[in-house]
Amino acid sequence: MQLIEWQLDRLDELVSLWNQELGKDFPMRKELFEQNSFQDENICYDASRIAVNEEGQIIGFVVGKRWQEEVEIPMKDKTGWIQVILVHHEYRNKGIGSNLLRHAEEAFQLAGMQEILLGKDPWHYFPGVPLDSYDNWFETRGYHSFGKEFDMLCKYEGEVAKELPALPNVEFSILKHEEKEAFLAFLHRCFPGRWEYEAHQYFQKGGNGREFAVLKKENKIIGFSRINDNSSPLIAQNVYWAPLFSQELGGIGPLGVDSVERGNGYGIAIVQAAIAFLRNRDIKHIVIDWTGLVDFYRKLDYEVWKGYTSYRKVL
Repeated sequence: MQLIEWQLDRLDELVSLWNQELGKDFPMRKELFEQNSFQDENICYDASRIAVNEEGQIIGFVVGKRWQEEVEIPMKDKTGWIQVILVHHEYRNKGIGSNLLRHAEEAFQLAGMQEILLGKDPWHYFPGVPLDSYDNWFETRGYHSFGKEFDMLCKYEGEVAKELPALPNVEFSILKHEEKEAFLAFLHRCFPGRWEYEAHQYFQKGGNGREFAVLKKENKIIGFSRINDNSSPLIAQNVYWAPLFSQELGGIGPLGVDSVERGNGYGIAIVQAAIAFLRNRDIKHIVIDWTGLVDFYRKLDYEVWKGYTSYRKVL
């Protein structure tokens, strides 16, 4: 077994291994893997490696990331992320996974990282370790769990819902391109960090606003929800696993309301508006990803679809 550098020219083989081992629950597309595991500027090539056997065939890999973009948005610059670590089932229990993980950890230490998270990276696949997937393996290597996250799903039947929530003194709409700067200013003020970063990335990759439902009061944005579908300019997290569905998949999230406007029912209303916008696009299956608010979304008939355990290791 040998560890070699992370290489785009092995894309087909990497995706093939992923689908062989994880494709039943998390079917990978080449476009998604290239987007998240090669095009992200935060990939730590020193921490990422491909394991090959004596014939040069890929038998495992690890993708590590650390914050490297130069943007004026507060992000975790002392955190290393393991985006994914995977070993061919015929080569497990031979120390290959341990070698891959050890390599990534040593690279993060040399780079001055103070902690490692499993998943949750920029352009992530998972917000943690999928439930029942090697939890004990990570625990025996110094990782500690700190909560659960879930993806939730609703399958709609019947006619398309056309009605937006009716609340006094507010309105719901799809973000217009000319409202871009006002929207980014709202995110910078109310939700600085990851959500702001993801919105900047969205516009940089050609977004025109159709992926954001906004809540306005006196013509001022006070809330938002991201909505995604097959026509979005990038493959967004809540539609990663769309190949599992025979019909188009839609996604909702992240979402939020200005803290000074909370307590008025706006939170659930912006979700209802997002659902209505997607349903009017004739989308019948909608996923809300990476949430711990299970009871909240159950009020809207969403149920847990996939679950994850959050893990951290302090260096």
